[in-house]
Amino acid sequence: MGTKDAAAGFPIEPMLAKLATELPAGDGWLFEPKWDGFRAIVFRDRDRFYIQSRELKPLDRYFPELEAGFRTSLPARCVVDGEIVIATERGLDFDALQLRLHPAAWRVKKLAAETPASFVAFDLLAGDGRDLRSRPQAERRLRLEQALGRTTGGVHLTPCRRERSVAEAWFHRFEGAPGSTA
Repeated sequence: MGTKDAAAGFPIEPMLAKLATELPAGDGWLFEPKWDGFRAIVFRDRDRFYIQSRELKPLDRYFPELEAGFRTSLPARCVVDGEIVIATERGLDFDALQLRLHPAAWRVKKLAAETPASFVAFDLLAGDGRDLRSRPQAERRLRLEQALGRTTGGVHLTPCRRERSVAEAWFHRFEGAPGSTA
């Protein structure tokens, strides 16, 4: 599996959430909060990393501080879907995140030190050279939890719940619909 041609193929079109005004009806849903950041798919092939944006463009150069966390937290060969965020005492700072998309390398390095970004993982798309996208989301979530059992640094596993009451709280607290999958 090459960095840019992982088992799941490269580039990968991200699955996008749909805007909703209420939680879906019925049982069997997995609920996750919505994050206010940059969608990112991380490809890891041993010592090589590639971060792809939602628009299928590279993000690596803008977030160099993430690689250390990827090295210690992600499996040696995987493709992980998630969100790059910058957390402050006041919450997530999307404006600070946008400032990171700067053409000057010295500016990116300075901002990476001043306002480091984190990666919040929410899906395992490939692992051990196998494309997992056709597998049920509940199975991928379990594999993601197992794969990221030892996250460190700026890598985090998004919360996931089946309880509607928790999802309702996220829905209103995060001012948007939580991601949900049957």
